[in-house]
Amino acid sequence: MDGGAPHVPVLAETAVRVLLPEGTERQDKVLVDATVGAGGHAERLLEASGPRSRLIGLDRDDAALDLARERLARFGERVRLVRGNFDHLEDLVGGTDWGPVDGVLYDFGVSSMHLDTAGRGFSYREEAPLDMRMDQFQELTAADVVNTYPHPDLARIIRTYGEERWASRIATFIVEARRRRPLSTTLELVELIRDAVPSAARRGGPHPARRTFQALRIEVNGELDAIHASLPQAVATLREGGRLVAISYHSLEDRIVKRFMVGESRGEVPRLRIITSRPVQPEADEIAANPRAKAAKLRAAERWGLHPSGGFKPRPGGSAA
Repeated sequence: MDGGAPHVPVLAETAVRVLLPEGTERQDKVLVDATVGAGGHAERLLEASGPRSRLIGLDRDDAALDLARERLARFGERVRLVRGNFDHLEDLVGGTDWGPVDGVLYDFGVSSMHLDTAGRGFSYREEAPLDMRMDQFQELTAADVVNTYPHPDLARIIRTYGEERWASRIATFIVEARRRRPLSTTLELVELIRDAVPSAARRGGPHPARRTFQALRIEVNGELDAIHASLPQAVATLREGGRLVAISYHSLEDRIVKRFMVGESRGEVPRLRIITSRPVQPEADEIAANPRAKAAKLRAAERWGLHPSGGFKPRPGGSAA
């Protein structure tokens, strides 16, 4: 996710086709963009759906909501933007009185807006305070993590969330450096990581700081826990036949989505029917136009039918619990 064209929605046309399947695309729907960001996906969904379709956009970043508000202003009262993290999706959507909904879209991870905004600390290529907060009102920052977490926790986070081979060594360099003075800037941390990673490992592959910065961002923002918490809530908000679409950018996110969808599609009372037998990835022309799209994977599923009583229809031959 190294930059790319700012505010360009990834896999937008695919998301539109899945959420607005052929024959229903001009119907009036209620849609949720759980990661509305600068409003790119939301704009395309509103353009492609019926003239009275409505969209609820969620984001915990006030700067993102300001951009989305400007971009979506022409849709007027068809849009409701709500400040909040998608781990509270059910309450946030319920508070609008627009449910149940016909589609929920997630676009996980850090956006180009975050990477390109000076001072937010998401990019390892720009000098900035070690911040990395998507919600500027929360207390925990990347500086808190690198300066206060004990070595075992630092190593675990970098290894698990960054899938970094040199996690323990990087953690050791961080702990030794902070004994002299607290780490405060992104490039200060980048230099430490560069020193910690052996020169042979730096010659190929991604930027040596990329995985560690990813790990710190995930820890600061509780991203994976939020995905785990949110996906069941998304299904709960969907009406029969409603669709769930999730765009992931690394294996940790994609694994959570895949396991959730597979788990919810099995058993006697499945809640989902998987639409994408394998993840959809961008074509070469989209990657050329927007390099951030390169790692993207889209998975989709449809909510299984409900009994009028609200219980789930059993599989043929099964019985509802």
